[in-house]
Amino acid sequence: MRRPERLAEVLREEITEIVGYELDDPRLLSVTVTDVHVSDNLRDAKVFVTVQGSESEIRQALKGLQHAATFIRQQVALSLDLRHAPVINFVRDTVEENAARIEEVIQDLTQKGEFQKGEG
Repeated sequence: MRRPERLAEVLREEITEIVGYELDDPRLLSVTVTDVHVSDNLRDAKVFVTVQGSESEIRQALKGLQHAATFIRQQVALSLDLRHAPVINFVRDTVEENAARIEEVIQDLTQKGEFQKGEG
């Protein structure tokens, strides 16, 4: 496993802990860290999150995360003993939303008799 991938996994675990237990922001109660991608030069980390709630609540949670990004970066550097922690950018993870939408379309087509699983 390459170094960016190893760092990404450790960052995911650490950021999950920080967001879940160290931040006292009600906007972040329904945030789940799903994935982290670290650049090859280890300077940037894209943190993918899902948020349960309305579009407005999702936007507010992302604002809260961006507001806390510097604190989270400092905590990560201390916790992992990194001289230079990557700059953290939070991104909404839409994979689950897209999968749910695809499943809805398949169910709708199946009910209409236009699609049958296993054919192809």
